[in-house]
Amino acid sequence: MQVSIACTEHNLKSRNGEDRLLSKQSSTAPNVVNAARAKFRTVAIIARSLGTFTPQHHISLKESTAKQTGMKYRNLGKSGLRVSCLGLGTWVTFGGQISDEVAERLMTIAYESGINLFDTAEVYAAGKAEVILGSVIKKKGWRRSSLVITTKLYWGGKAETERGLSRKHIIEEIVRAMTHVINQGMAMYWGTSRWSAMEIMEAYSVARQFNMIPPVCEQAEYHLFQREKVEVQLPELYHKIGVGAMTWSPLACGIISGKYGNGVPESSRASLKCYQWLKERIVSEEGRKQQNKLKDLSPIAERLGCTLPQLAVAWCLRNEGVSSVLLGSSTPEQLIENLGAIQVLPKMTSHVVNEIDNILRNKPYSKKDYRS
Repeated sequence: MQVSIACTEHNLKSRNGEDRLLSKQSSTAPNVVNAARAKFRTVAIIARSLGTFTPQHHISLKESTAKQTGMKYRNLGKSGLRVSCLGLGTWVTFGGQISDEVAERLMTIAYESGINLFDTAEVYAAGKAEVILGSVIKKKGWRRSSLVITTKLYWGGKAETERGLSRKHIIEEIVRAMTHVINQGMAMYWGTSRWSAMEIMEAYSVARQFNMIPPVCEQAEYHLFQREKVEVQLPELYHKIGVGAMTWSPLACGIISGKYGNGVPESSRASLKCYQWLKERIVSEEGRKQQNKLKDLSPIAERLGCTLPQLAVAWCLRNEGVSSVLLGSSTPEQLIENLGAIQVLPKMTSHVVNEIDNILRNKPYSKKDYRS
């Protein structure tokens, strides 16, 4: 199974990076590109299958474990698509922070560890991330039917006709466009990224009203310090319309890695000029409070026999509404460490989760919680 988000197999293999000069948007501070990011959010998950497909509308998020790798697999929302609970992301790293050789090594480690979900976007490294991803897949000779590849669209090129979600760019409005792509046999699923719950419900209503295909997942930021959307809004959507959560940034752009406990190291991402916004976040008063909380969490990690990053990723995985957590790694060592979270997951008991909540003191409450 191949899943790409509004990106065909041809795009993955032959993207011309010279036509995608958009790397500045991908590394600019959030306060500068906030409005742009609000529109860069269609995770039209396009999947190509080499076999037949039977829609499954009432599937529970059941988990299975691969015997050889120990990787766990879950349904993407209430669709029939099975994805590894950990995926490999390419933002910042592929085509930018790391070499093509390191990218290939990371993908190989991920694939051999049971990961079948690889995430990218047409704007990552001005399109180079997609090219590298496709090149490695072709070089390795991995069966396309065994992979789930997601990409995101909105920023496509400089011209007005090369970006956006208009008919010229992908085929009229989003729901109709994704339905068309799926009906043409180029895809099986589509989802959203950075959409509000109201927008997702609207897309679902439009799909049902006009007999089109609704989204199956939402890509959302989720980590120890960002919880509201995934823990309050998305569970309601999952139960009502079957939309699952594919989460990203489990280590909050490296903040939860522990490397910033004593300031900003020279070799870190936050030390780079284009990531001044990350440095400002870390050295802010709120950032210092977060680092103190991480220090308080360290004894829990030690007791469980894991590192702080592994604890943070396992904490994300313990949420039964999360289909897959996307990892971003710049070295093989980082990826191998983060993959170790799978072994920590069984240790995430209700007692441990409560301990973590007592330290964080940021657990969001739904209307249901308030009523009770």
